[in-house]
Amino acid sequence: METDQGSRHVLPFQLQFDKPLASQVKMAEWNPEKDLLAMVTEDSKVVLHRFNWQRLWTISPGKCITSLCWRPDGKVVVLGLEDGTVSLHDVENGKLLRSLKSHAVAVVCLNWEEDAQVNRDTSGNSLAFEDRTTRFFPPAPRVPRMPGLVSGETGLTDDGQDSFVELSNSSKQRFNILCSGDKDGVLCFSIFGVFPIGNVNIHECDIPMTTKDRDTVCRLLNASVRKVALSKDLCHLMVACSGELVEDIVESRGCQTVGDSTHGFHCLVLDTSIFHKSKNELHQVAQQASNIEDLLHVVQTSLSVMHKQWADAMNIFHEKFDLLTSLINDHGLDSSPQEEFLSLLGGARTSPAVHQFLVNSLGEVGMKRVSKVVCGAGKELQLVVLNHLQPAVEIIGFKMGELRGLSRWRSRYLGIGLDETLVDNAVEKAGMLLVQVERFIRVLSSVVQQFANFFSWLLKCIKQLMSEPSDQLLTYNSELVVVFLKFLYDQDPVMQLLDLSEADEEIDIDLETMERVKELVQFGGFKDSKCLRRTLAKEFQLMEYSFKEAAQMPFSTISKKICCKNLLPLFPLTSVSASTQYIPISLSFYEDASEFASSNLTQEVGFTDYISFQIPDESFSDFTNCIAVVRGFMNDSSNVKRGRPLEAILLCIPSGYHCVDLALYKELQIVMLLNKINDTGENLGDAWMMILQASDLPFVHISGTTQANNWELYQLKDSILHLDMENEKIRSIPHNVVPPLSVSASRGVACVLAARKRALVYILDEDEDEISDSE
Repeated sequence: METDQGSRHVLPFQLQFDKPLASQVKMAEWNPEKDLLAMVTEDSKVVLHRFNWQRLWTISPGKCITSLCWRPDGKVVVLGLEDGTVSLHDVENGKLLRSLKSHAVAVVCLNWEEDAQVNRDTSGNSLAFEDRTTRFFPPAPRVPRMPGLVSGETGLTDDGQDSFVELSNSSKQRFNILCSGDKDGVLCFSIFGVFPIGNVNIHECDIPMTTKDRDTVCRLLNASVRKVALSKDLCHLMVACSGELVEDIVESRGCQTVGDSTHGFHCLVLDTSIFHKSKNELHQVAQQASNIEDLLHVVQTSLSVMHKQWADAMNIFHEKFDLLTSLINDHGLDSSPQEEFLSLLGGARTSPAVHQFLVNSLGEVGMKRVSKVVCGAGKELQLVVLNHLQPAVEIIGFKMGELRGLSRWRSRYLGIGLDETLVDNAVEKAGMLLVQVERFIRVLSSVVQQFANFFSWLLKCIKQLMSEPSDQLLTYNSELVVVFLKFLYDQDPVMQLLDLSEADEEIDIDLETMERVKELVQFGGFKDSKCLRRTLAKEFQLMEYSFKEAAQMPFSTISKKICCKNLLPLFPLTSVSASTQYIPISLSFYEDASEFASSNLTQEVGFTDYISFQIPDESFSDFTNCIAVVRGFMNDSSNVKRGRPLEAILLCIPSGYHCVDLALYKELQIVMLLNKINDTGENLGDAWMMILQASDLPFVHISGTTQANNWELYQLKDSILHLDMENEKIRSIPHNVVPPLSVSASRGVACVLAARKRALVYILDEDEDEISDSE
C-alpha cells in the first residue's frame, strides 16, 4: 500500500484512558446508541462504564457468562450463560428483565439485529402496529410483590416495573430479531428478544451442491458455533463454526454414499428470508403473544402471592384453634370444637375445655391477633385479585381474541403457522379462567365475612367470661356464625380454589349448578363444561398450556423455513483440540452504495457481508501469519451470474508480530491488535494497533464451489498482500495485549482492549483520521 506522508506525523488515534481492573476482561461491547461500554470479567461479572470511565453498575448473574450483545436501541444488554440461558438486563440499573432458557448448553454467541426498512405492505402503505388494548382497558397490571420479600429479591424487576413494561412495549420498536448460538450447533431466534420464533440445528442442515460430474450434499458433524450475524434486511444469517464437513455423493440411481470428510473452520449462510417476507405478520403476532406472556407471568405470580398469604393466615388460625381439640381430649369430653362452640352459641354453660381455651390459651390479645391476620389476608387477596389477577386475565382474553381474528386471515397468517383451532382453544380457556376468577371473588368475600362474624362473636364471649364470674353467656343468634361453625371451621374453600391438586381431585358442585353450566356451555358453543370443578391454579395451567400450544405452531413453521443456502470452507484444522482455541473472527454487514446495489435488486444485494479472520499457521503450509478478508459470500450464488463473484484477500502480518484480535466497524475499517514477539515466540512486552481501510484492499475473485476438501482461500497463495509496519496506520502500546477488542460505531471511534488486568481506551476521529481532543 502507498505510504501516507502525514501518517507518521499525525497519529491516527491516541490513548484516552488507562485504568486498572480487579479482574481480566474477557468480553466487551460498546452500546450502539450511547457512550456506554459493557464488559464481562473473568469472574463472570458484568460492568457498565461511561466513556469517561464512570462506573454505573456491576451485576453478577451467578453463572459463567459466555456471550454478550446489545439490543439495537441500546436500552437492553443481553447475556448468554453457560447453562443455555439468555438473560436481558436493563441498561439503567442492570436489573433482570427477562430470562429465556432457549438452549441446553452454553450460549457462545449473540446477535441482535433490527429491520433496516420501515414496515410496508405490498401496496406501499405503511403498516404500523396498533395495540388496541389501551382503547378498552387501563394500563396493564404489574407483577405483585411476594410477601416477606424486600426490594431486589425477586427474579424480575419489582420497583423498576417501568423498564419491564418498556421491554414489553415492542410496538414502538422496529421489528428486530435476537439470534443466539450454542456450542452444540443450535441456533435460536426470538422476536424482540422475548418471543421465540424458531430454531435450527446446523448438524441437521443439508447443503446441496451441484458440480459437473456429480451431485453432493454436505453436512456438518460435531460443529460448534463461533459467531453469528444477521443481515440488515433479516434475509440472511452468516454462521462461523468449526466442525467436521462430510460430503455425501448422490449417485445417478439415487444411491447416497459417504464421501470425503474434513475437520475445519467453515462459514454458513442460512436463508432467513421468512423474517423479511412475513415481518408485518410476525410483528403483530409477536406483539400480542409477548404481551400475553407478560400477563401470564402477572397471573402466575398473583396466584403464588395469594396462595402464600392465605396459607400463612390459615397456619396461624389452626396454630391457635387446634389447642381446643387437645383440651377437649384432656378433659375426657366426647365432642368436637364445632359442637362446643355451637353449644356456647346457644347460650348453654361453657365446658371446662372451652372456658380454659378462651380465657387462658387464646385470650383477648390472641383473639385480636388471629382476627387481624385472617381478615387482613382476606383484604390483601381481594386487592391482588382486583389490581392484578382480574385485569390481567381480562386483557389476556382480549388479546387472545385479537390473535383469533388474525388466525382467521388465512391468506396472510396461515403461512407463519397461526392455527385457528388452537387459538380458539386458548380463547376458550381464557374465558373459563375469567369465570373462575369471578367465582373466587364471591367465595372470598363470603368466607372473609363469615370469619369476621365468628371472630367478633368470640371476642365478645371472651370479654364477658373475663369480666363476669358466671360461666353462662347470653344467647347470640347469628346465621353466619352457625354456617361457619357447621361447614367452614374444618374446610377451607379459599385454599381449595387456589391449590393445584396433584391427585386431580375435583371441587364438589351440586347437580343443579352443573346442569345449568352445561346448558350455558352448549349455548355458547364451547366444549368444556367442567370449569367449576377445577381450581384457579388448574384453570390457569390449562390456559397457559393451550396458549403455548398455539404459539408453538408459528415456532415450528418458521423453523422449517430456515434452511442452509451456501457453505464456504475457510481453513482446515489439524485436530479437534485446535478448534477449541481462540481464533479472531469478525462478521459484518455493510450497506452497499455501488451502482450495482442501487439497481432494482437492492433487496438481494443492498448489503455486503465481510468475513475477517486469522488463519492458523498449521492450516496451510504455503503461507503463515495471515489475515483473510472475504466479502460477497452471502449473495455469491446470485452475483456470479451477474459478474460479481466471491472476493477475498490475504493480508500477511509482518514477521515478528502476532495478531491477537481483530474487528471491523461501519466505515469498512479493519482494526488489528498485534503483539511483538521474538524468535522463541515470547512476547517482548509491547504491542501495536493497526488500522486498514477495507475498501482500498485489492480483492481477488475466487470460486465459490463447495467441496469438503477444497479450501477456496488456497487460491490466493500467490496474491498475498504483505503489510508493512512503516507504511500502515499504527500506534504503539507499551505492553503486550490480550483479547477482547471492542470497536464502537459511534462518532469518535473508540477501541477497547484488556491487557494485564488493565483496560485501555483509544479514540480515533473519523474525519480524515485526525486526533480528537482529549477530555
